[in-house]
Amino acid sequence: MDLRDYLKVLRRRWILIVLSSLLAVGAAAVVTMQTTPQYASTVRLFVSVPESDAAAAYQGGLFSEQRAASYADLVTGPELADRVVDRLDLDQDAESLGNQITATVVPKTVILNVTVTDPDRVRASTLAGAVGREFVTFVAELEASPGAKSSRPAIKASVLGHPRTPDQPVSPQPVRNIGIAALLGLLLAVGIAALRESLDTSLRSADDLASLTDAPVLGSIPFDPEAKEKKLITSLESHAPRAEAFKVLRTNLQFVGIDQPNKVFVVTSSVPGDGKTTNACNLAATLAQGGQRVVLVEADLRRPRVGEYTGLESALGLTTVLIGRSRLESALQTWGPDGIPVLTSGALPPDPAELLQSRALSGVLAKLREHFDTIIIDAPPLLPVTDAGILATQADGTLLVVRYGKTSRDQIRGSVARLNSVNARLIGTLLNRSPQKGDGGSYGYGYGYGYGYAPATRRRRVDTDYVRQAARPWTSPSDRTSAQKGARSGAS
Repeated sequence: MDLRDYLKVLRRRWILIVLSSLLAVGAAAVVTMQTTPQYASTVRLFVSVPESDAAAAYQGGLFSEQRAASYADLVTGPELADRVVDRLDLDQDAESLGNQITATVVPKTVILNVTVTDPDRVRASTLAGAVGREFVTFVAELEASPGAKSSRPAIKASVLGHPRTPDQPVSPQPVRNIGIAALLGLLLAVGIAALRESLDTSLRSADDLASLTDAPVLGSIPFDPEAKEKKLITSLESHAPRAEAFKVLRTNLQFVGIDQPNKVFVVTSSVPGDGKTTNACNLAATLAQGGQRVVLVEADLRRPRVGEYTGLESALGLTTVLIGRSRLESALQTWGPDGIPVLTSGALPPDPAELLQSRALSGVLAKLREHFDTIIIDAPPLLPVTDAGILATQADGTLLVVRYGKTSRDQIRGSVARLNSVNARLIGTLLNRSPQKGDGGSYGYGYGYGYGYAPATRRRRVDTDYVRQAARPWTSPSDRTSAQKGARSGAS
C-alpha cells in the first residue's frame, strides 16, 4: 500500500477512526475523574564524609557519591519504613508506606531527592519530614564503626531544609492523560482500519471487478440515499445521476451481440441483496425509453419482487403460462409511462428449478423473441440456488450485478465458475451502489430449498376458473384488462 492507498483507507474508515479516538479520550477522561489526587512532598538529603584536608575531601566526595547511589535503594526499603511507622504511630504497614516513597540521586552529586506521595497534602509533608529525620539516624547507625574509639561515623547524611510540598496534586494530570489517550486511540484506530481494509475481500473498484471476471464492467450505478423510497428510475428526473447511469448501461448493451436482432439477457447476482431485481426493472425502463421493444420477465420463482416494485399483480404470470393454465398474451401486463410489458412470476411452484428447465420455458422465450427486441429476465442469485444457471443457458448473455462494498471476491469467482460450468455467457457486470466521486461472504442469507431461498410471505392461491378465464387469447385491450381483473379478484 502506498500513501494514496492509506489516504483512501482513512477516507473510507473515517467513522471508525473518529469513534475509536473519541472512545479512548472518553475512557481516559473517566479514569482521570475517578482517580484520587496524589500530593508529593520532597525532602533533600546530603551525604558527606567528615574530612578536613582537600585531598581527603576529594576522596571523600567520590566515596559519598558512590554511597548515595546505595542510599537511594535504602530509603525505599522496609527498614526505614518501619522506623517511620513507629515514629509517627501510623495505622499502616511498612510495605504500603514504602510504596509511597521514591528516591533519586541528582547526577554527579551527593544529594538525594526523597519524595513521598499521599492523597493528603499535609500528611505527605509530615511523612517526608519523618523519612528525612529517620534516614539521618539510620545512616549514622549503619556507618558507625563497631568497636571504634571515636563515635564519629565514617559518613553522614543531613537534611537540607524543610520538605517542599506543591499546592497542586502531581496526579492525575487531565491534559496529559487525555492527550496521550487521543494519540494512542488515533494510532490504534488507524491500525484497526488498515487491518480491516487488508481483510476486506469485498469489491471496492471497477478495475478489481473486471480483473475477476474477464468481462467488461458495463455500468456503474451510483449510490442514491433515496433509493429505498424511489427504487425505480420512473420516479426520478431524467437527468438524475442514477437515471443517467442506466442510460450508459443501455448504450453499452447495444454493442453486445450486434448480429442478434432479438436478445435475451438474464440479470442476476451472486447472493441476495445485491440489487438484481431493481436493476432489471430499471434496465427494462431505460431500454423502453430508448425506443426498444422490451419485455420484463420475472423468473425469480422463490422470492419474486417485480410485482411488488411495479405495482402489478403476481398471481397471473410465468408459472401459469408454463403449466398451460394461461396464454402468454393474457399473462402480460403493462407497467410505467411507456407501457412496458411485464410477465410477473405467477403462483409459486414447489420446485422452481424443474419448471424453469422445461421445454415450456424455451417455447415462451421463443415466442417473446418474435415480438420484442430485448427480453430482460430477472433471475434468482447464482450461488444459493441453481435457477439462474438454468436460465443463463437459454439466454444470449448474463449480466451479473455486484454490490459495491458487500459482494466479496470469492462470491464473484463462485458466480463465474457457476456460469462456466453450464457454458453460459457472461456479457458483463454491473457495479451497484458505487460511491460517487468525492465520496469517501458468506452465503448464509436464510434461503430455503437448500439455502433458504423461499418466499418471505405465503403467496395467495389462484382460483383455477379465473386462471382459465384469463388464459383466453385477447381480442382487444379491453379483454386484456377484464382478464387481469378477473385473475386478481379470484386470487383474493
